[in-house]
Amino acid sequence: MNAPLVTILDDEPAIRSMLSSALEEAGFRTMTFARATEFEAALKSSMPDACLVDLGLPDRDGLSIVHRLALEQGAIVIIISGRAQVQDRVTGLDLGADDYIIKPFDPAEVVARIRARLRANKETMQSGTKARFECKQLKGWSAHFDRYMLIDTDGVETPFSHAEGEVLRLFLESPQRLISRAHMQETLGGAAGESFDRAMDVRISRLRTKLGEDPKNPRLIKTIYGAGYIFLGDVHWER
Repeated sequence: MNAPLVTILDDEPAIRSMLSSALEEAGFRTMTFARATEFEAALKSSMPDACLVDLGLPDRDGLSIVHRLALEQGAIVIIISGRAQVQDRVTGLDLGADDYIIKPFDPAEVVARIRARLRANKETMQSGTKARFECKQLKGWSAHFDRYMLIDTDGVETPFSHAEGEVLRLFLESPQRLISRAHMQETLGGAAGESFDRAMDVRISRLRTKLGEDPKNPRLIKTIYGAGYIFLGDVHWER
C-alpha cells in the first residue's frame, strides 16, 4: 500500500524543502510546487491525500485554490501562511480548509497535524458500514459522501467540503444525541482551543446555510450553549 501523498504549494524554496524533508522522513510521499498553475496541472493525474497551501502565491490567490480543493478534490486542505490576522484564518476556514498554520512553524507540528487529520478520516471511514452508504434523512435531504454532495427533493445539488463533510457525518451517525465540543475535537483532530472552536462554528454555519436553515431558529442542527450540538433530523442509511 502506497504511503499517503502530500502536495506542498509554496513559492519559497526553503519552505518546500523543509516540509518535504520532514514529511518524507515521517513516511509520506510528497510533491512540491511553486506556482498554482503547475499544481493544478498535476492534480489532473495525481490525487493527493492532503494538500499544504500557501496563500501568497505569485500567480494566484491561494484562497481560490483552497476553495477549489475543498469542493472538488475531497483532499484534506491545510493552509500554511504568514498571514496571522484573525480574518485571514476565518476566511480560510470558511472556504473549506481543514486547518490553518501560521508561519514560522515547526515542521514536526505540520507532520503531526497531517497525521491527526488522516487518522481521523481513516477512522471515520472504518467506523462501520455506514461509511459506504448514502445517507437519507426524512426532511428531504440526502448526503452523498462519495462525491461530497447534498441533494434535495427537487434534485438540486449543493456541494460541501471535506471539512464540512467530517462534521456532517459526525452529526448523521449520532442523531438526536448531544455532541460536545470535546468529543468533536477528539474525533476530528486538531488542537483544542479558540482556533478549533472557530473552525467548528464556521463549518456548522455553512452546513446550516446549505441545508436551508434559518440561522436564528435552526431546525436540524441545534446549539446547546455550553454543551455542544444536537442533530434533530431522522436519519436513514441506504445502499
